[in-house]
Formats: sequence, C-alpha cells, structure tokens
Amino acid sequence: MGKLIYAANISLDGFLEDETGSFDWSVPDQDVHAFWNEHERHIGTSLYGRGMYETMRVWESDDWLTDEPPVVREYATLWRATDKIVYSSSLTDVSTARTTIEPTFEPEAVRRLKETSSSDLSIGGAGIAAEAFRHGLVDECVLLLCPVLVGGGKPALPRGVRLDLELLDHRRFANGVIYVRHAVRNPA
Repeated sequence: MGKLIYAANISLDGFLEDETGSFDWSVPDQDVHAFWNEHERHIGTSLYGRGMYETMRVWESDDWLTDEPPVVREYATLWRATDKIVYSSSLTDVSTARTTIEPTFEPEAVRRLKETSSSDLSIGGAGIAAEAFRHGLVDECVLLLCPVLVGGGKPALPRGVRLDLELLDHRRFANGVIYVRHAVRNPA
C-alpha cells in the first residue's frame, strides 16, 4: 500500500505563492533540488489540481534544460517517469506523457489507488490537497519552509481542518530552508 504525501515549498508564514501568484522565492538551490530528486524517486503517481499541473508540465520539455545543472535535469527525468492524474473539470487535453485527466476528485478512488499502489503517491496543489486532507487521505506532509515572509497569497495548508501530526524527520539546509516531515496521526 502506498502513502499519500503532500509535499510543498512554503513560505515561513504558510503560503505556496504570494498575493501576485509568484513563488520565485521558493526556487531551490542545488542541495534542495537534490532533496526533491530523492523524494521523487519514491513516488509512483502524482495527483495534481489543474493549476499545479500547468506549473509542473514545464518538466516535460528539454528545451530549457540544456544549460541547467545535472541535478535539475535529473529532476525532469524523475518527474517524467511518474504517472500523473490531473483533477480538472475544465482541462480537456494534456501535454505530458503518462498523464490522465479526472473531472472530479473522488476520495474512494484515491483510497483504492493508495491500496493498490506499490509505491508512494504525492499530491500537489492547494485546492486538491485540501480535499485530500478533509477526506483523511493524506498520510504524510513533507514541507520545505523557505526563509521568507510573503504576507499573503495562496495558503499551503487547508483552513478549517484539524489534524494531529507526528514529526518523523527534519533538516536544515545551508540556504536557510528547513525540511520537516510529519505523519498524520488522526486522519478523518
């Protein structure tokens, strides 16, 4: 059985992006990128909302990767190797391989996917992750806390949801980013 892992770079005040939609403050250095590469190695399927999918699909193209460091190119390879499910009622076509569209988020279908998966699953995108949290589907949170306050924007964690967590791991990177990994102790 696979675990569903919510993973995100977030500001210290808890946002995925600022009020203008920017997340340039969370661009990882090589050490943080290597961390994400190791994380992705254990993911078999990524679940995305439409917005997060549209952000992540840049990894499908090699055009911009030519002059990037090996750690960045490796992430693209790892991302392409995962299956992707995009939850969207407005998206009709995808531009990446190994990708399917589901018009609605069905909690029971995600439960079955977890039960039958031989590897872990990740979930990305604030809206879709909030649904997974509300339905007790998230097993772990992997958060990289970036040393920045953005003052507002898109919250990284759902409002109105109470979950008790257990710290499983943590680490400080040289650039000031703090990694924390928590297990969800009381899923709904």
